[in-house]
Amino acid sequence: MSAPVRRKVVIVVKGYPRLSETFIAQEIRGLELAGLELVIVALRHPTDRKRHAVHGEITAPVHYLPEYLHREPIRVMRAVWSGLRRPGMRGLWSDFLADLRRDPSRNRVRRLGQALVLAAEWPEGAGWLHAHFIHTPASVAEYAARIVGLPWTVSAHAKDIWTSPDWDLQRKLRAARWTVTCTASGHRHLQQLAGPASARVNLSYHGLNLERFPPHVDDRPARDGQQADDPVRLISVGRLVPKKGYDFLLEALALLPADLSWRFVHAGGGDVTALRAQAARLGLSAHIDWRGALDQAEVLALYRRSDIFALACRVTSDGDRDGLPNVLVEAASQGLTCVSTSISGIPELFSDGENGLLVPAEDPTALAQALEKAIRHPEMRRVLGAAAQQKVRKTLDYHVSVAQLVDLFEKEWTQTA
Repeated sequence: MSAPVRRKVVIVVKGYPRLSETFIAQEIRGLELAGLELVIVALRHPTDRKRHAVHGEITAPVHYLPEYLHREPIRVMRAVWSGLRRPGMRGLWSDFLADLRRDPSRNRVRRLGQALVLAAEWPEGAGWLHAHFIHTPASVAEYAARIVGLPWTVSAHAKDIWTSPDWDLQRKLRAARWTVTCTASGHRHLQQLAGPASARVNLSYHGLNLERFPPHVDDRPARDGQQADDPVRLISVGRLVPKKGYDFLLEALALLPADLSWRFVHAGGGDVTALRAQAARLGLSAHIDWRGALDQAEVLALYRRSDIFALACRVTSDGDRDGLPNVLVEAASQGLTCVSTSISGIPELFSDGENGLLVPAEDPTALAQALEKAIRHPEMRRVLGAAAQQKVRKTLDYHVSVAQLVDLFEKEWTQTA
């Protein structure tokens, strides 16, 4: 391995590319434009059929680790043999066994195997590791960093924060050179767990590439739900997973007064079977259009044709939740009235009645009342949407978050020069 170059960074991600992780792709592109040389290392191959335009702009090479160790035994055994001869493996082995006692799972073994492969196939000249998500990718990054003797850092987001055990988070927060996270609620939680390392936990909102989401300046039609031939257009964008609360959203739509004319469009990946069945039971099928996964340009076109954005985020039984969903930021950038729930980082962008409508999670009645209010009052929608668009454009430009990351890297490189 040649001498490491600090400005050449290995970015460890769970899967790449992913439609649902636009914020990661735009950050990677932003770091490239800021002058960093990057190598993307993915733990899984892509499953999405579509890609966003930003994926085609990224120039970093992509290196895929074995998704399952038993499928590439020769590659894994070569990596194990290589790792056993490295000084860093001695200290790591006892720590890994301690991790394994607390988490006796195949996934834990897979993390070490993937780290060994990454160390054995280390990109020429790379001098730093940065992981996106503090659960599995950070474990692989930490183990690999120990093996090759280089520093590592991590971006923590939502599910990874709230579904990881405290012991795992505490150790990683104290081992990483620094951590960034994207909501104030997540930041507070991680700082509490970090203890002496709390000053190394940083808050950095993802923001949005506003060049891809230019301002929506045209007046929307003043639809009020009274014209059957011109219904109010509702949209939601998100993966069909429990934390998005689409079952509760369907219940809320079923509670809307029969005299209101509306149509709901959903865009996002996932198995729609159960939700289609629920919509049929509730008598909603004729009102709903399930579009499936779409790329960013297609989603933008839907925002511009819609009147209201709805997302019924919730906290699941295992603690999983959103942070500040990027789709809410996107919708707000287009002057849409957003109706959502008051969990996690959502109230960090929206104030109820000022630039959006927020209701308690898992409360279909309250959600139906907010939706009815938004449907019946187009002037209110205009005011709320304009305020939301203004806030996004003033405070959530992704160039700010990229600059914060570059500054964190530069400070470390200066100190260790």
